[in-house]
Amino acid sequence: MQLLQDILQNVSAVSTHGPLDVQVQSIAFDSRQVQEGVLFVAVRGVQADGHAFIQKAVEANAVAVVCEELPKELQPGITFVQVRDSGEALGRMASAFYGHPSTKLQLVGVTGTNGKTTSVTLLHKLFRELGYHVGLISTVQNQIDEEIIPATHTTPDAVKLNELLAQMVKAGCTHCFMEVSSHAMVQQRVAGITFAGGVFTNITHDHLDYHGSFEDYIKAKKSFFDMLPKTAFALVNADDKRGPVMVQNTKASAHFYALRKAEEFKARIIDNTIQGLHLEVDGQEIWCKLIGAFNAYNLLGAYGVAVLLGEDPMEALTVLSSLNSAAGRFDYIVSESQITGIVDYAHTPDALENVLNTIQEIRNPNQKVITLVGCGGNRDATKRPIMADIACRLSDRVILTSDNPRFEEPQAILDDMQKGVKPLDFKKTLSVLDRKEAIKTACMLAEPDDIILIAGKGHETYQEIKGVKYDFDDKKVLREMFVQLGK
Repeated sequence: MQLLQDILQNVSAVSTHGPLDVQVQSIAFDSRQVQEGVLFVAVRGVQADGHAFIQKAVEANAVAVVCEELPKELQPGITFVQVRDSGEALGRMASAFYGHPSTKLQLVGVTGTNGKTTSVTLLHKLFRELGYHVGLISTVQNQIDEEIIPATHTTPDAVKLNELLAQMVKAGCTHCFMEVSSHAMVQQRVAGITFAGGVFTNITHDHLDYHGSFEDYIKAKKSFFDMLPKTAFALVNADDKRGPVMVQNTKASAHFYALRKAEEFKARIIDNTIQGLHLEVDGQEIWCKLIGAFNAYNLLGAYGVAVLLGEDPMEALTVLSSLNSAAGRFDYIVSESQITGIVDYAHTPDALENVLNTIQEIRNPNQKVITLVGCGGNRDATKRPIMADIACRLSDRVILTSDNPRFEEPQAILDDMQKGVKPLDFKKTLSVLDRKEAIKTACMLAEPDDIILIAGKGHETYQEIKGVKYDFDDKKVLREMFVQLGK
């Protein structure tokens, strides 16, 4: 419980109406969570405007209301605070309410289109192995040391984020590694958060359904580095042409890592096989369990973070060489007849191309590559034909199928993908609407030593259709089909 005036300490109020010395038991931006003693923040969201629910919050006995636009009538007994940006105010108030937890540990944020989850997972595992108590905030799951807390968003809302960080501080965590999504930046979910460092992995075609244009998507990513304090570091991938752009206006100290350029943190791929990567990192050779050039970047970025946080370079490399990737990231099983099945979260054109290029690098000339891919509904539709074209270009057989159709018709999504299939590729492409049947079809087509890539869902254990999440685990279904078909 905190006084409203203390929660507002870093918020610039346009006007206040009512006493500020009232006690606040909790903060909510969903009117359904309001009860006596709760501070309600009216946030303008994508689906709804919180200002439309101020009256409901009042009727539920909210102790105070923070909003951008005051209602025509201000009910007596309730304090109203007017601000310019409710989203930003929510972040700053949540931080104050939970005692500014981000200032009490070393918090590093990772942003970019691809590689965020693997990077933060590697960092969480690395620093745990180095002997620290560590928090993790990721797409797959949140963790406080070994305790797993289910994740609903890549970056939690401001209230949940600060609550999580406070729990980590209470548990004795000294470090936390978190994914920072472009949505989170636009929605001000990290407002009021203090970062010790930030990492930029790469930026490619994604989320244009939300941001409207690629330029706005880049601005959203860049805004993370614009907010970093001068005490922080900004570590960016110099091989991505927009890497230097990210740190143009940052107050943080800029550092770079690369495979193709001579930068502060430099790596070279010596060998890339299904067993892992043989790398030279800053002059030292190491063998890592992760596969593919994209993972060489993830490993190098994690190494750079460790060094910038003061860890011994050789010790960091030694631990990194023993680590596995995140769930659903180039996650593979081998059947009895030596068919390799790879499950990967690749759901963007660049990620799919990275995975398929890696498969091309490690395959032998006699192995066929069978790619199963779908695209999510109610998301960026412009990438659908592009992903189908990439799958056709880098595979021997392609199966287009359903991903998470959400509220779209699955066939309409497949129709969009099929527009990317060139006439020469018609014969090697199938469309199988049901994802389980599609996986079965891929297994039926596969012969001993072939490679099956199941792309798009990765770690997810559900399929979302018309607002309902049904149990569905790509890796589990793949294993079942191998057994069922005697493969």
